[in-house]
Amino acid sequence: MTSQFGHYALLLAFTLSLVQGATPFIFARRGDVALHVFCRRVAVAHCAAVIAAFAALSYAFATSDFSLALVAENSHTAKPLLYKFAGVWSNHEGSMLLWTLILALFGAYAARRGDQIPGRLLSFALAIQASISAGFLGFILMTSNPFATLAQTPAEGAGLNPILQDPGLALHPPFLYLGYVGFSMAFSFALAGLIDGGPGAAWARWVRPFALAAWSFLTIGVTLGSFWAYYTLGWGGWWFWDPVENASLMPWLTGTAFLHSAIVMERRNALAAWTILLGIVTFSLSLVGTFLVRSGVLSSVHAFAQDPSRGVFILALIATATGAALAIWAWRAPRLEKSAPFALVSRESSLALNNVLLSTAAFTVFLGTFYPLVVEMFGAGKISVGPPYFARTFAPIGAILVAAAAFGPALSWKRDTMRGAFARLRPAALAGMVALAAVTIFSRDLVAALLLALAAWLALGSLVVLARRVRLFEASLLTSLRLARTTPQAFYGLVVAHAGVGVMLAGMTGAAFWSSEKTERLYPGDALRSGQVELRLDSVGDVEGPNYQAEQARFTLKRDGAFVARLVSERRYFPMRDQTTTAAGIHTNLVENLYVALGEAGDGGGWAVRFYRHPFVPLVWIGGLIMALGGFVSLGDKRLRIGAPQRARVCPVGAEQWS
Repeated sequence: MTSQFGHYALLLAFTLSLVQGATPFIFARRGDVALHVFCRRVAVAHCAAVIAAFAALSYAFATSDFSLALVAENSHTAKPLLYKFAGVWSNHEGSMLLWTLILALFGAYAARRGDQIPGRLLSFALAIQASISAGFLGFILMTSNPFATLAQTPAEGAGLNPILQDPGLALHPPFLYLGYVGFSMAFSFALAGLIDGGPGAAWARWVRPFALAAWSFLTIGVTLGSFWAYYTLGWGGWWFWDPVENASLMPWLTGTAFLHSAIVMERRNALAAWTILLGIVTFSLSLVGTFLVRSGVLSSVHAFAQDPSRGVFILALIATATGAALAIWAWRAPRLEKSAPFALVSRESSLALNNVLLSTAAFTVFLGTFYPLVVEMFGAGKISVGPPYFARTFAPIGAILVAAAAFGPALSWKRDTMRGAFARLRPAALAGMVALAAVTIFSRDLVAALLLALAAWLALGSLVVLARRVRLFEASLLTSLRLARTTPQAFYGLVVAHAGVGVMLAGMTGAAFWSSEKTERLYPGDALRSGQVELRLDSVGDVEGPNYQAEQARFTLKRDGAFVARLVSERRYFPMRDQTTTAAGIHTNLVENLYVALGEAGDGGGWAVRFYRHPFVPLVWIGGLIMALGGFVSLGDKRLRIGAPQRARVCPVGAEQWS
């Protein structure tokens, strides 16, 4: 019953997406406002059908309905309920259904809350959104049906991939998909604006909330993914330049550029063609990430088991969507309204430089990710592109980007001077110089000192700009409070997000330059030492988990002879999958992580123990969450909810006035 209900819900959703995609173009030719209202209602109905299908699959996983092939392959009665639910999207078919669900949710939200958006623009955007949904629903129905049944229902399932059985997996993919798919709205509105005659400043204001939400969710998703890999895989690192990690980083970089470019477009009606292009490219890179995970072109702990035909189908979707979008952009972009000129030193120029650096950084990641695949495809052998490449290409661009990011908020629109900007940021510059001198003296590592100075420069520079805006210490306290109340919420979001980048850079620097690793074979009672820290292996014993057996090691951690904490690390064996994983033991004070992973037992006794010290590494994830918080703070700005003024309504209730 569950399989039939879910399958028919998918068929209904597919049919409604086709209707939603066709209706606005009929509507555009006839000029019938009622069809526009109908399109918005169909978008909501389409979303409801996808929700029904997703709910049916979730119910099948929760109740261990092994008549569904997907549940039998990815669940088990002994698996905790949390992982049963996470199993819905921890596979190819379920993750594609989650992708389609989020796509429909964004479209339905725009349909329900788009009263401020002109009718033609919203209709075309909903049509494009539905066309994307129709492509993915067709893909699911033809190649990846999550409701396929088995001829004989097994008594037990195969269980979820052990690497994915972690609480972080219940959060990481949904947030990542909210970011990936959320940028579909930037794509849809970009094409809708081009079709409707050319987007302008009001268009940028209407699309920014969707892009801000997507960027904030994607920031959380990337941050959670990094943290999940850090404590689950037992490798002791927070980023490995894995191709699938890169697939999430590329749309984040171009999405960040899109947000900054949209600000210029909204305030000065400048960079319109470039902003539209970034909206197209960002979602296209999200589709590329989907292709990487499901095409079989790479092997990764993040990738699903694949059927090559699925990769071909997704590649065709990418080619169709991106090719059509770029063709329309090339046709209409030259006709977009040109803006008034601005000086070389101005807020507009700083944001344009931001775009150039972010786009260049995204290109270096794209090149490092796909060049080995292209070389292998043409039979020229296998090559590996790893951290050294990215350290030489991406890292310098990122450092320049951070150095320049503090200037943007300090510059005036249209025209300014570098001397004036430096004068406004003098306290931040002094703080950076102090950090540079202190780190150089104590660590004698000039590169690390420069990076920490940049982190201080950006984080404190953001706060300095806010202080100047509210005239802190320049006017009375009441005046500063009044100015703080009238400061737009988006400005606070900018300050928080830029400060988060500074915090993250400090964490990256500490982890890269001052981390230490020590591996020894220990017997119970033995200890290893790293500086002032001592790690003693107390005992090793067997424990039973819900669906695994584990070899559990207990450790005592001391610093300068004083007790700090007790740590537990496990090697877990999952019989249903015949697979072993490592659960690391981590002690953190939010400034430094002490990390231990239990290895294999030796033939002569004893266990391999890996011990890491990671100074500042918690700041990487704290900074990422601060950045996302900045995005959500900006979303609360009432200017993003009001939109452009509309003429008085003269059409029936429920229909929007055309413009």
